[in-house]
Amino acid sequence: MADYINPLRKDYNEKLIAELQKDLSLHNVNQVPKLEKISINVGLGKAKDDKRAREAAVNTLLKITGQQPVETMAKKSIAGFKIRAGQNKIGLKVTLRGDVMYDFLSKLVHVVIPRLRDFHGLSRKAFDGRGNYSIGFKEQSIFPELNFEDTAYLHGLQVNLVTSTDDNEQALALLAKLGIPFEKENK
Repeated sequence: MADYINPLRKDYNEKLIAELQKDLSLHNVNQVPKLEKISINVGLGKAKDDKRAREAAVNTLLKITGQQPVETMAKKSIAGFKIRAGQNKIGLKVTLRGDVMYDFLSKLVHVVIPRLRDFHGLSRKAFDGRGNYSIGFKEQSIFPELNFEDTAYLHGLQVNLVTSTDDNEQALALLAKLGIPFEKENK
């Protein structure tokens, strides 16, 4: 198992680095953007006090990522949402790196995104200005690892693709080369 290299990672290392360096007119190979990590988040929202909904969210993240999620804590008090600073269990997160990250990205591109209803490509406007891209899913049922019982409590999740560049255009070029299906540009 130690010899396993994800095909997407192998393709990036062997072909895409050279292509990106040429396309982006970069002088040094170390300037080529790379995918650093993928963070998957679930906000529990109204269900933060519902034990079954929390267990369903934990089970969802565990099945789709293969890692135990970490509970997140509130940084600020928000009276309207009945949240106090330091309150635990308001959300869950998983961070993927290395081959696990590339396995998840391959599954996202080839299995999950094509299952979206009325899909015409991901928006090019979801970059944060620092080269990171966010994808939001309204419900977890599009992931193939989940069966009907796992989707009894529907919840959304956020997938954040964190790149090594601060330039949105370079990040867009990287993610497009990695297979992320963006919507066509309006000309």
